[in-house]
Amino acid sequence: MSDERLLCRLEDIVDGKSKGFAGPDGSFIGLFAVRQGVAVHVFVNSCPHIGVPLDMLPDRFLDGPGRMIVCAVHGAYFRIQDGFCTAGPCAGDSLEKVPSRVDETGQVWVPLDAGA
Repeated sequence: MSDERLLCRLEDIVDGKSKGFAGPDGSFIGLFAVRQGVAVHVFVNSCPHIGVPLDMLPDRFLDGPGRMIVCAVHGAYFRIQDGFCTAGPCAGDSLEKVPSRVDETGQVWVPLDAGA
């Protein structure tokens, strides 16, 4: 049994955009991914301020220009590369980054327990 699970295919996320995903079976917390070329940055969908999901609308995790992750509830801004909060009520905190990898076939993998 693998210690990873398939999140999606790279082509399932539009380059420069984000997409939300359910967590593992039985989890209430999901994940989201931001694609930048062939790189995919995956995070737990929970604002460090009070733990609410960042998106009010499905797959809407980025600001207009697609340069920062935004919490729709609090207006906090996070860097895409590492999830560090640069502005808002949780400034200085970070989103929980999830290790991910894109394999040679274009499949995006995360740890089996990511989001649990």
